[in-house]
Amino acid sequence: MADNNKGIMLAKSVQKHAGRAKEKILQNLGKVDRTADDIFDDHLNNFNRQQGHANRLQKEFISYIRCIRATQAASKSLMEAISETYEPHWSGYDALQAQTGATESLWQDFAHKLADQVLIPLNTYTGQFPEMKKKIDKRNRKLIDYDGQRHSFQSLQANANKRKDDVKLTKGREQLEEARRTYEILNTELHDELPALYDSRILFLVTNLQTLFATEQVFHSESSKIYAEMEAIVDKLATDSQRGSNTVRRQAGKFLESPAFTASSPTTTTTAPFKQMNNTNSTNNSNYQNQFTTNGTSNANSHDTTSDLPPGVLYRVKATYGYVKEDVDELSFEVGDIIRVIEYDDPEDQFFISNLQEEGWLMGLKEGTTEKGLFPANFTRPI
Repeated sequence: MADNNKGIMLAKSVQKHAGRAKEKILQNLGKVDRTADDIFDDHLNNFNRQQGHANRLQKEFISYIRCIRATQAASKSLMEAISETYEPHWSGYDALQAQTGATESLWQDFAHKLADQVLIPLNTYTGQFPEMKKKIDKRNRKLIDYDGQRHSFQSLQANANKRKDDVKLTKGREQLEEARRTYEILNTELHDELPALYDSRILFLVTNLQTLFATEQVFHSESSKIYAEMEAIVDKLATDSQRGSNTVRRQAGKFLESPAFTASSPTTTTTAPFKQMNNTNSTNNSNYQNQFTTNGTSNANSHDTTSDLPPGVLYRVKATYGYVKEDVDELSFEVGDIIRVIEYDDPEDQFFISNLQEEGWLMGLKEGTTEKGLFPANFTRPI
């Protein structure tokens, strides 16, 4: 029995599809007329355009969030690498760790808000279109059924007048009325629903885009603050490094004993100045600036040597060895270069200056250039 019912329903469905296909072909060929509804056609055009825009917006936003999550993961890996690289004894270490952790939290919150407050409402908005499209398709099928019944009834009327077949005529009229009623119910609903859906696009876009832009604004504003803090931390490290707080060569003069300390001379080996420095550090280096007075020859001519020096220049030295700088605050020179020994830039660093002088480091300006920096005193001699 059940199989029979299914067979009957299948046969009716096939018959309906065949009837609609035939009616559509006749309409396209101009053999029969079709019910026109210009207002509905305008609503349908608006619907198709609205759906196209919504689908693209959804697609691009899903792609955007995917990129945000990828950037979030990349940012996390980068911050972990920075945290590992930044040594614990450097200034601002704890503050930097806190800021790198804050960036991860900020990215997580940003990605969550975009997905929860922007994408979900967007999915809900675009979810209306498939259901509405089904209703439009159903309305169009019922319109074809209605037109088909109307054309069938018109043919039946023409034949019934000749044969006087009132039973078929009555049945045909009932079928036409049923088809008309079914179509008009759907058509009337869509005449209300399609404009309402189209008008809703403004309120949706305003709400959705406000949320998107506000979320972006907060994220970038907070990110800017965090990165400004990290920049200040690194600037402080740079200042400390220039003052020697975190530099290995500033520690008790041991840097000059390292094989990495490079010097070059065309007539001597690189070990000569190191030995000189190590053997004379306790006496010569601490009194290096007084050699004009302890050396008889130099003392005799000291007034003539220093009287014509520019302001701020203590005395002049000549390079006896070449030196290649290993830090940004140092001075490179070659054998024979003349260097003016000058005051340090920051007088507040007196303790630091004293340590440098005791370790044999002076501040100099290479003559004929604007190059300025620290240099090892035992690579030069006073002139």
